Amino acid sequence: MDKFKSNNNIVFSSKYHVVWCPKYRRSVIVGDVELRLKQIVREVCGELGAEIIEMETMPDHIHLLVEVDPQFGIHRLVKRIKGRSSRLLRQEFKSLKSRLPTLWTNSYFVSTVGGAPLAIIKQYIEQQKTA
Repeated sequence: MDKFKSNNNIVFSSKYHVVWCPKYRRSVIVGDVELRLKQIVREVCGELGAEIIEMETMPDHIHLLVEVDPQFGIHRLVKRIKGRSSRLLRQEFKSLKSRLPTLWTNSYFVSTVGGAPLAIIKQYIEQQKTA
């Protein structure tokens, strides 16, 4: 059984696979930029109580497997990570500022992960009246 988390109101297991890219899909997530980006992502997630399950970067995108409180929301988490990392990385690495008008694209990919297959959940819900 999955490990569940809770806050004052709910018990949850909300895991997400998130992917986003630099503007123009430029290959800028390398070397010190990559190391600093991972550090910033860890800091933001730590501050907001999100658990990083896995994180990996490629030169032109980042993959994040994260568990976040559904009352806070994945969109707010991604927005905070992208906002802070863009600001700090562009301040610390001047080459990013000259190559890109903004560090990240406005879009990202997100998919829920884990839990029972949809068919099992549907069956469970259907059987509630008969149980």
